[in-house]
Amino acid sequence: MSTTPTPAPTTAARPPRTGGDLVIESLTALGADTVFGLPGQHALGLFDALRRAPDVRYVGLRVENNAGFAADAYARTTRRVAPLLVSTGPGALLTLPALQEAAAGSAAVLAIGSQVPVAGLGGGRHGYLHELPDQAAAFRGVVKSVHTVRTASQIPSAVAAAWESALGAPHGPVWLEIPQDVLLAPVDVPPVAELAVFPRELPPRRELIEEAARRLGAARRPVILAGGGVVRAGAEAELLALAERLRAPVATTFGGKGAFPWEHPLSLQSWLEDRHTTDFLEDADTLLVVGSGLGELSSNYHTFRPRGRVVQIEADLGKLESNHAGLGLHADARTALAALLAELPGRLPEPRPERRPDQPSPDEPTPEAAVAALLARVRDRLDGQGLEAERRILAAVRAALPDDAVSCWDMTILAYWAWSAFDPRRTNALHSAQGAGGLGYGFPAALGAAVAAPGRPVLAVSGDGGAMYSLAELATARQYDLPVTWLIVDDGGYGILREYMTDAFGATSAEATELTRPDFVALAGAFGVPAVRTDPERLAADLAAALAAPGPSVVVLPARLRMFAPTHLTA
Repeated sequence: MSTTPTPAPTTAARPPRTGGDLVIESLTALGADTVFGLPGQHALGLFDALRRAPDVRYVGLRVENNAGFAADAYARTTRRVAPLLVSTGPGALLTLPALQEAAAGSAAVLAIGSQVPVAGLGGGRHGYLHELPDQAAAFRGVVKSVHTVRTASQIPSAVAAAWESALGAPHGPVWLEIPQDVLLAPVDVPPVAELAVFPRELPPRRELIEEAARRLGAARRPVILAGGGVVRAGAEAELLALAERLRAPVATTFGGKGAFPWEHPLSLQSWLEDRHTTDFLEDADTLLVVGSGLGELSSNYHTFRPRGRVVQIEADLGKLESNHAGLGLHADARTALAALLAELPGRLPEPRPERRPDQPSPDEPTPEAAVAALLARVRDRLDGQGLEAERRILAAVRAALPDDAVSCWDMTILAYWAWSAFDPRRTNALHSAQGAGGLGYGFPAALGAAVAAPGRPVLAVSGDGGAMYSLAELATARQYDLPVTWLIVDDGGYGILREYMTDAFGATSAEATELTRPDFVALAGAFGVPAVRTDPERLAADLAAALAAPGPSVVVLPARLRMFAPTHLTA
């Protein structure tokens, strides 16, 4: 009697590890637990490796530029590196506007893109899909550094070098590209266990700190302008301590909002597009600029002309004294402010019984009184412009937003108001696209902030024009059930461009600025996202209800807003 042998049990063979696995292992070894991106044919080795990385959360968006904006806000919110995975050619190039914003806002985005096979590198025209003669060249003028991998053994070190560059002061985006065949090739090296990185620190030079302390300690009217570098460095406590020690009024740039308490008696707030604030800064006998290059917006469109000394602390060497001469300290804001605090006690001048000519007269206002008077002049100017509706709408948004919430603002008129007039109530809680100024930032950035800060409500603010850049991400919000409320101010077109054209030419081009747009409430509903149409009277209540509800939501406000009158045109 014959018998048939019982076949031995089989187990599925584990697929070989590849270059894609080395990338994900390297990111994990460096501390990454979340990546953003969008797959493409050449990058599939990366995304296949993600399947084998249960400790890494993947958040996929529908457009590469939006994925970049989400990574940007994640990096800003966490002050960590945000990996962004994309494909070759069109996918890579679509990240450029987002990476430009990350560079302007010092967001540590590590963009990892695929490349054509190694044989196609170097400009040869082999006809590969997505082939570019020099893909990396498109990124060199945008990011901090560019890295190209040619073999699998280079991957861990290249990822570590890119990560280190992104985190070095100042933070910023980097580009790393890896050919398709390297990502797919089997590797037989052990899994990446650990990687050491040493991000560049920028301590100030001792002699410069001593001189800066001498100038500030002897100043009769010191004033501080705090920029985004204070927020990115986490230097808010040092800034507060220094301002109170010097009794120096503090203005914050639009990128530096939240760096100094809004209601503090020394807070000039953020009215940098107001000539009264420009005059106040110009009148300082010593102006300390921290974490700002005094660029177009921070200088009231380059009308600022300091009459006193300028001391500038800036981590970006290219911005040091780029607009105004002064004592420049190439340093991280936090380490430099801490060094100034340590130096100043012995540098403050001793009081004298007699009054020197450079000392304040008995009737000169205190710094706190001077700040209050400045803010009153700003309010008086606004009161004369008939802008009560705009001010009520912004106040309604502030009233609806919980104190622990994060807000992300697109390039729209209400955001322009927020740059000057909105109190974020917390540091690092308001993000906008004012650095590079590209449309479409608000909603995808809010998705990234929601991933970074689970449990906290997040508000996105867009105009109808900017919203059209991001509508596909309603599917992302629904897929990941992210608690983002999207306020869309629908004015029927590109509102700020309408104002600019009218101011400059006396009329607008309807073909350029007026837009056909969808029923945003119905469209959100098609994605399964609750939506409501509101009005200025119900805005605070409708926003508060949406922010308190779980998951994503949309609030549409039909309103045609105006900007306050500029002051730089007559300066």
